[in-house]
Amino acid sequence: MFPCVGRRVSLVKSFKKAASSCGLDCMVIGTDKDPTSAALQCCDFQYLMPPIERKDYFQKNLEVIERHGVNLLIPTLDTDLPIWSRQRSALKKIGCFAAVSSTRVIETCQDKRLTHDFLKKNGFNTPDVYDLDALIRSNGNHFPYFLKPWNGSAARGSQIVRNMEELKFFSSRIPNCMVQSYVQGEEYTIDAFIDFDGEIRCIVPRKRIEVRGGEVVKAQTVKNKLIMNQTKKMLSLLKAGPGVITTQCFLDVEGKVKFIEINPRFGGGVPLSIKAGANFPKWLIELRQGKNPKIGFDKWRDNLMMIRYDSEVWKNGVK
Repeated sequence: MFPCVGRRVSLVKSFKKAASSCGLDCMVIGTDKDPTSAALQCCDFQYLMPPIERKDYFQKNLEVIERHGVNLLIPTLDTDLPIWSRQRSALKKIGCFAAVSSTRVIETCQDKRLTHDFLKKNGFNTPDVYDLDALIRSNGNHFPYFLKPWNGSAARGSQIVRNMEELKFFSSRIPNCMVQSYVQGEEYTIDAFIDFDGEIRCIVPRKRIEVRGGEVVKAQTVKNKLIMNQTKKMLSLLKAGPGVITTQCFLDVEGKVKFIEINPRFGGGVPLSIKAGANFPKWLIELRQGKNPKIGFDKWRDNLMMIRYDSEVWKNGVK
């Protein structure tokens, strides 16, 4: 089951294909508040849900889980990750395994200030964070800076500022504004697969070539051992998982890995990693069957490029 399934058409199809390859007659359930959600149309059963903010959001989803005997739940939306994380034990009691990290991990990842503190505390490179008021009072700023909401997602509200006028203008318009040093270099998204015992089994770096609306549209797999090993070390200390964790970093002009984000969920560009041979959906299904899938840490196709385009989903409209 995919709550808040949204636009994750490729992910839904990947799980269907994986289930078929495992010899399973799998039923995929999607829920969303929007009846025109593209991925919802690709699910075998479709349910409309109240907004996440509503008190009955979890209860309504739980009714669907119990009705169909859902065995595996895949949350993919930042805003409802805390809900499913808090309910992991309750879901487990009724036979439903939620592939979601602990509430501590989710809180650390979703509050960018806590992410920064975690990375610094454990010796990882990450952009410096500055006090906004102190910067505005100062005459010795070293522009550019990078602004973003400390509780944001999908790059919404992010902005590069190159002078004091831009700093004052954009910081006053970005809610919960956080100021970071600007990093130059190649940007990567890293998909990591963590099994039910907390072991990091596979890591796939994807170089971001072109991004639109916060989601990658052109990317390429790169077997960069430095990025892979640093990511494994970092996620081991964080104790993230189970499931897929998506991390973002820069390989700066000095060749250093600088982590900027940790997202405890499937990333939007994960179809590239799956196509390259990191079959996360199949591995999750096999683990749920009690099997121990053969997973190679770096046994996936290097230099595979994904070039995305818009496609269509057809549905009869309501008169």
